[in-house]
Amino acid sequence: MNDEPKTALGVAELREILKLLPHRYPFLMIDKIVAIDGDNSAIGIKNVTVNEPQFTGHFPDHPIMPGVLLVEGMAQTAGAICARKTGTGSNLVYFMTIDNARFRKPVVPGDRVEFHVVKQKQRGNIWKFHCDAKVDGQLVAEADIGAMIVNKEDA
Repeated sequence: MNDEPKTALGVAELREILKLLPHRYPFLMIDKIVAIDGDNSAIGIKNVTVNEPQFTGHFPDHPIMPGVLLVEGMAQTAGAICARKTGTGSNLVYFMTIDNARFRKPVVPGDRVEFHVVKQKQRGNIWKFHCDAKVDGQLVAEADIGAMIVNKEDA
């Protein structure tokens, strides 16, 4: 059975991501979104390089991408599709919950991480996603995350 989406997929280059998310270097964890299916799913990309600031301390002789930054990449990918759906002008996307986080394999400089996010449900301004981080098709981390859309004036 083919699990590929049946709708045309969109992409988001870095310029659009910068409009959708408030994050900036060194905390922007996605370089591109290569597939967006409305607000149902997306695949974000992070190209991991040795010159990123976290590797000076995590760990100097054996650099490993911190798990919390993998989760942040998942959340940013989910947040980008929330923001794209609801509009970026007057809204912010807040990372709200994380459940069932598992880290399967270290991510190191030179890896290309794909953040696969799939919406599980949405009720009002609350969104829930299942997220997988993959390198070369192999699962390296996963989590269920929640996001909340808030008006900037109410934040």
